Amino acid sequence: MQRQYLCIDLKSFYASVECVQRGLDPMTAKLVVADPDRSKNTICLAVSPALKALGVKNRCRLGDIPADLKYIVAKPRMKLYIERSADVYGVYLKYFSKDDIHVYSVDEAFIDATNYLTLYNMTARELAQTVMADVQATTGLRASCGVGTNLYLTKIALDITAKHSPEFIGELNEESYRQTLWDHRPLTDFWRIGPGISSRLARGGIFTMRDIAESDENVLYNLFGKDAELLIDHAWGRESATIADIKAYQSKTHSLSSGQVLMRGYNCEEGLLIVKEMTELLCLDMTEKELVTHSVSLYLGYSGKSSVTAVKGSVSLAADTNLNNIIIPAVTGLYLRITDRRCQLRRVNVCFNDVAPEQNIQMTLFDDAVKNAKNREIQRTMLRIKDRYGRNAVFKGMDLDKAATTQERNRQIGGHRSGE
Repeated sequence: MQRQYLCIDLKSFYASVECVQRGLDPMTAKLVVADPDRSKNTICLAVSPALKALGVKNRCRLGDIPADLKYIVAKPRMKLYIERSADVYGVYLKYFSKDDIHVYSVDEAFIDATNYLTLYNMTARELAQTVMADVQATTGLRASCGVGTNLYLTKIALDITAKHSPEFIGELNEESYRQTLWDHRPLTDFWRIGPGISSRLARGGIFTMRDIAESDENVLYNLFGKDAELLIDHAWGRESATIADIKAYQSKTHSLSSGQVLMRGYNCEEGLLIVKEMTELLCLDMTEKELVTHSVSLYLGYSGKSSVTAVKGSVSLAADTNLNNIIIPAVTGLYLRITDRRCQLRRVNVCFNDVAPEQNIQMTLFDDAVKNAKNREIQRTMLRIKDRYGRNAVFKGMDLDKAATTQERNRQIGGHRSGE
């Protein structure tokens, strides 16, 4: 049996949620989601379809929108968006098992509809229309959908074909894909082909999926290594992975990371404060998840005016741990060793590598068991307080520094205002 997949996307999701909250039609209202308190250079998280039709680009800066356009600016409310995303997922569960749904992002999901077509006595397109109508009736949000015979074609049907359909539904199989999209340009319209890959292909005279399919495979493997296999398969409209494969996949290694872009350039001392704050929060995160690590990596990105673009490094710990009294001094030493004191810091990423379950922890002869047990209990107590009274209910003195960001970040989700 040929499989039938759906890929459902909520149109201009954040902007549409804000429109619905205001009693406006998401398809006709002129609205952007952005935080004007930051600056006119702040990035718009979403632009409503009506503004897009007037030439306003998605993810543009607030100051780039023509001054003569009248529109609503809605501050981000990430908690609300997550709640609405959960509401939409609830609609999907009315029709499909969770085992046949892969949530790709907060506003997009893949669904294996194969075994439901006979059950509902519908074609894949009819089932998609039914689910989309239910989403709109339940949440007020409009959706678009790709229908395809594999996950790749489903995504391409959504991204390229559905936007030109009055019903916001696109359909593809391998044959129709080659008939209609083999000569489509630009290549960056296709899933997983970014400007970098497109430029490398262009230097070899390759500009379309047909060109890739008809190219010498050895040339592609020389350019992209083993990734060429996926590129070639996609050029022919093939994809072997299924949702069942995605559900069954387990990574051999795991990590926890935190990153932020600073609103201004930070000097060396201010940057150390940020690194300590982020490391502290990751230690609490590990404690909550009952995980430990033996290695920490640090990435520091500097302002464009600096002579150095970025530096990175890592440090190994004496033993697996999640204790801040052990990890923060180690990360502090790493920061002071790799940072360029002449540069203004703008981006920071802290990563705890190869995290493992806490029961795997082993003490060394040099551990202070009493001190570590006390510190572990302090971290667990902080988590209980935060869980009950909020993430800013308890914090460290360093978080009161004017350069600190923890309290503000605790009011955010994914780097944006939670709306609470």
